[in-house]
Amino acid sequence: MKEYMTLFLKRLTNLLEYVIALILAVGILIMTFRLIMTFGNLSDYNKYPNYDDLLTTCFNLAIGIEMVRMLYFHSPQTMYEVLLFAIARQIIIDHSSPINSLIGVVSIAILFATRKFLFVAFDESDKILFRASQKVRSVNRLIHLNLPYEENETLRDIILKKLQEDETYPGVGACVYFSDCALRIAKITDGKITRIEVIRSIH
Repeated sequence: MKEYMTLFLKRLTNLLEYVIALILAVGILIMTFRLIMTFGNLSDYNKYPNYDDLLTTCFNLAIGIEMVRMLYFHSPQTMYEVLLFAIARQIIIDHSSPINSLIGVVSIAILFATRKFLFVAFDESDKILFRASQKVRSVNRLIHLNLPYEENETLRDIILKKLQEDETYPGVGACVYFSDCALRIAKITDGKITRIEVIRSIH
């Protein structure tokens, strides 16, 4: 149940990001049109909602989405993205002083360096745990994979078949690799595979 809820939240946050980007684009188009219409008297433009308000609202919503990700992923990557958005918002929206902007830019550079050299290994892949009896057809449809399968084959069936081809013992931690993902045996109960982890590269 947990993996399905995580997948739902992931798709929801991705959708919300597109919605916010679309709203920002539409807002910019409207302001551009209004600016063109006020060329005769630019003072009339002051009565329209300003760009800073639109940008501030969109940034706040984007930071909120990243915080939702942080709550359900519990990874250094999500914390990094929240901090990155927060610092970027401060630099772009605040306009307080050149020194503060410089500090913000240096902070972003430090975040990038930290991500590259200290915890990049944590966010290289996306891992989802499934019951070994889950139909491959359902897994492919659920998380958009192209695992090869025959009618009614389960994750257990294809991982055992692949391990046999590779002449690998089917123990906990054993992995098989496909074009767009890997499968790893996560749990064995009473000599039977019960949980399989699907690992996808994010990049």
